[in-house]
Amino acid sequence: MTEPATILTDLRRVLGEARVMVKAAQLAAYESDALTSFKARALAVVMPETELEVIEVVKICHKHRVPFVARGSGTSLSGGSLPVADGVVIALNKLNKILKLDPLERVAVVQPGVTNLAVSTAAAPFGLYYAPDPSSQQICTIGGNVAFNSGGAHCLKYGMTSNHVLGLKVLLPDGEVLTLGGSSLESVGADLHGLFVGSEGLFGIALEVTLRLLPKPQRYRTVLAAYHSLEAAGEAVASVVSSGLLPGAMEIMDALAIQAAEAAVHAGYPKDAAALLIVELEGEDRAIEAEFLELERVIRASGAYEVRIAQSELERLTIWKGRKSAFSAVGRLSPDYIVQDGVVPRGKLGLALKEIERLSGVAGLRVANVFHAGDGNLHPLILFDGREPGALEKAEHLAGEILGLCVKLGGSITGEHGVGVEKREHMPIMFSSSDLDAMKRLRLSIDPLELSNPGKMFPSGEAPALVSHAPHPLERAGVITRE
Repeated sequence: MTEPATILTDLRRVLGEARVMVKAAQLAAYESDALTSFKARALAVVMPETELEVIEVVKICHKHRVPFVARGSGTSLSGGSLPVADGVVIALNKLNKILKLDPLERVAVVQPGVTNLAVSTAAAPFGLYYAPDPSSQQICTIGGNVAFNSGGAHCLKYGMTSNHVLGLKVLLPDGEVLTLGGSSLESVGADLHGLFVGSEGLFGIALEVTLRLLPKPQRYRTVLAAYHSLEAAGEAVASVVSSGLLPGAMEIMDALAIQAAEAAVHAGYPKDAAALLIVELEGEDRAIEAEFLELERVIRASGAYEVRIAQSELERLTIWKGRKSAFSAVGRLSPDYIVQDGVVPRGKLGLALKEIERLSGVAGLRVANVFHAGDGNLHPLILFDGREPGALEKAEHLAGEILGLCVKLGGSITGEHGVGVEKREHMPIMFSSSDLDAMKRLRLSIDPLELSNPGKMFPSGEAPALVSHAPHPLERAGVITRE
């Protein structure tokens, strides 16, 4: 690798002095993303303002064999935009233009620094919106959504980011620019833009993203149900699904999450509930009213001790405000916490939640549960105090146990947060060595120098120390078997 002074000279030639940041105070703001347990300080943070500047920066990095990490708002919860100590962070926030919005074709072409919510705001006058809605949608960027295949509360009905990206203009790690996909729902040939979505920055940088827009629903019906146990709320989800209904969203919050949300935004949730279930139907007026009658019947038969139905748009938004603030609000309960992101089959939600409660008790750590119940995407928030010696390691061990549980129950170690650095040592519990080798070979075929977001996703070769290989309690009980 070339001397740092030479690299910085080349970067300043393209961007100027002010947009190549090297001072300690400037770099500190970029040394981690939303997963603050991992930190690293880059050689430099650069702020390109145009597509051509991004291309030139990547070409410089390739020329000097300098690793780079593309970053938007830094909301990744898996360390996905963690810097490389001797590398360059390419901050894309200034590439924030909506380049095209075609209401007739229902597509938007945006730069990677456009925020998720900004797309729906721009489309609203035409009766359209962008469906994926992560909890951080007010600040997370489309580039990051593409990198990690983000979902959100309404992914049950509408799918993940990959279901709404029609085409991409991408910058490969050697500086080559390619167009993948297009603007049509029907593509021809290999699904290369689908391959790029969810690749966690290992294949390069998205410069432009063509998104599918949907008509705004005519009608919403939102129900809030309170339960005396978390397991009962999980079983209620299975009842809704088995009834044949397909809600736009189904979310669960446990007592700790309810307590945090109430303290933060005063959503008016029942404070004595062990769990809350939010179910939202959306679509055409007549169909939704018919579905709502069935939903109300199922919810009232599910053991809920209190059922509230939003009577206005304000009440609906208040219910969702509490849910979407839950992650940040948990900071009121604990100085530190780890957000996990595993998936279990919907039919095993109740079992998974009961087992997480048991693991929490064994570890002596509180766990707040907030999750997309409709697709079994769990988000346990493990609370700890990082000032206590060994507390972080204890929390990480519990997080690993929860991921192992998800896989044992037939699920996944991630639903929408990605692998990043946090889960890379857990990849072998889900994928065989030949699976991982195939992934690695694919990555190397595109980025043989491993310059683009290195150190993410692939195991370092160390044993996954946080995963217990002892017989699992559910195994001993005969509920699950080890393959």
